[in-house]
Amino acid sequence: MPIYEYRCEDCGQKQSILTLRISQTPEPVCGRCGSRRMRRLFSRVALLTSEEDRLERLADPASWGDLDEEDPASVARFARRLGEAVGEDLSEEIEQAVDEELSGGGERAEQEGEG
Repeated sequence: MPIYEYRCEDCGQKQSILTLRISQTPEPVCGRCGSRRMRRLFSRVALLTSEEDRLERLADPASWGDLDEEDPASVARFARRLGEAVGEDLSEEIEQAVDEELSGGGERAEQEGEG
């Protein structure tokens, strides 16, 4: 069932219209001012995927992109992306370590430990 978005050319109100069939052409009327001068907008497309599909994509090395196992910030970004993809929050300790690495704090901590 497609959802079409329109913007009223008179008052600027944006509204979405759900249709039951793709062959059905809606005749939108502005909910705010009643105008029939509605312009159809291009909308984003939402793609629903199963958890299994998301996990399969994550397991594919082609999806690892810029992962550099030698770069802690790169690993931190990947860990965060992985957590978001599976819908899990990283533990507070891991989240803190990721934030540190991404802000350059991990490098400073290593250098202080060496000195």
